[in-house]
Amino acid sequence: MNTKLLVLAAASVLALAACKNTAEGAKEDAAAAAAATEQAAAEAEQAAADAAAATEQAVDEVAADAADAADEAAATTESAYDSAAASVKDAAADTKDAVKDAAADAAGAVKDAAAKAEDAAKN
Repeated sequence: MNTKLLVLAAASVLALAACKNTAEGAKEDAAAAAAATEQAAAEAEQAAADAAAATEQAVDEVAADAADAADEAAATTESAYDSAAASVKDAAADTKDAVKDAAADAAGAVKDAAAKAEDAAKN
């Protein structure tokens, strides 16, 4: 019976030692897991900051491109307006010249008709 007690006592001591080792290992594992979690959190935070910076840069580039496109459209519109205004001005000048020529032709025709009427009246 003493042998059994000695074996049980030895087994108990070994079990306690094993539990202590397991507890220490668990503490070390928990510390390593905590460190890994902190590292992952730091990496995630950095990735989020990088993504925010990239997004901001992309938004700035899109805004600049949109502003450039708007400026180009405004310049094109202004150029088209200037061309149209010049065309209208040219058309108005051509119309003025045509009316002037038609009036001169009409005046000449009236003058000729008046001269013929005068000649006819004399004869």
